[in-house]
Amino acid sequence: MATSTQFPDDFRCPISLEIMSDPVILSSGHTFDRSSIQRWVDSGHRTCPITNLPIADPVSLIPNHALRSLISNYTLVSFPKPLAYPDPQSLIQTLIASSSSSNLDSKINSLDQLSKLSKRDLAIRRKLTESGAVSALLNCANSDDDSGGLQEKALHLLLILSLDDDNKVGLVAEGVVGKVVSALRRGAGDSRAVAATVLTSLAVVEVNKATIGAYPDAIQGLISLLWGGSGRERKEAATALYTLCSFPDNRVRAVENQAVPVLIKNANSGLERSVEVLGLLAKCREGRQEMIKFCGLLDVLIKFLKNGSSRAVQYALLTISLLCSYNERMRVLAVREGVFEISVGLLEDDNEKVRRNANSLIQVLQGKRLSL
Repeated sequence: MATSTQFPDDFRCPISLEIMSDPVILSSGHTFDRSSIQRWVDSGHRTCPITNLPIADPVSLIPNHALRSLISNYTLVSFPKPLAYPDPQSLIQTLIASSSSSNLDSKINSLDQLSKLSKRDLAIRRKLTESGAVSALLNCANSDDDSGGLQEKALHLLLILSLDDDNKVGLVAEGVVGKVVSALRRGAGDSRAVAATVLTSLAVVEVNKATIGAYPDAIQGLISLLWGGSGRERKEAATALYTLCSFPDNRVRAVENQAVPVLIKNANSGLERSVEVLGLLAKCREGRQEMIKFCGLLDVLIKFLKNGSSRAVQYALLTISLLCSYNERMRVLAVREGVFEISVGLLEDDNEKVRRNANSLIQVLQGKRLSL
């Protein structure tokens, strides 16, 4: 028999909220369990408990045979058992045990199930990080046999674990960065895009920005992905670079690894996140020196001033301001190309940061230098 929580709300008495055993209709048209409405009437009430409108006196209670039959028949329905979720501890043990074996199907199934469970349960994510499963995950993420997407699934689970701030530093300490960078450079399928996203997630914590940036091939791997990756891979790589380059030392590292030309190339192709990274790189002298070498950069940035999102406009304004304050030739060129007029128009923009950056650029174009 079904429990009360499985019955429709219409089967419950509005007074007692219990399933009705003898439903009757009041003159107001509403149905109540007989014992409940009778107590209401016996206590002297002559109004409907729901509408508070007067009811006929003497009170007439008409049996609701149709509803009573529905309730009776409903109890005969065989309800399916709730879906049984696999035991997380069992899946973790399977993953750990299979990490040293060649049972690919077992690994993939464990990763699939753990990802589904971990998405909705913080306790399971905590249990995974405390149980030694991360080491097994790293082995999977480093797998050369990716015919069943083993590497990608392992990286996806690492991404889920990294979403908790409490896990970010611990995962880096366990050696996640090396495996993720390896997948970034040699991954198959969607592994490279997911690897870049994992780096973005880990780099949210300030101390991890320095650790990841200093790791051999991390920034270089992201830049390589910008050169030859798919649309999704390039977007994720640019996002990871943006997060890492909020740490000043990483800006110089990115410039030294030839980030500027590939960012300009991707910006010219419409990848707005590239403009945001250029804005950060323009904050360092090395970045500005590199950018002024590219004659077409200003045209690309002007294109975003005219047609970009608010965020892209904000960073295009910032980049031009920093370059024009640094280099007189760039300032003269920007004035000649109509940047002053565009900036004046942006003073009426709805976005406060766009207005502020436009005002700053106007001052630079008028001869005021920013403190660099």
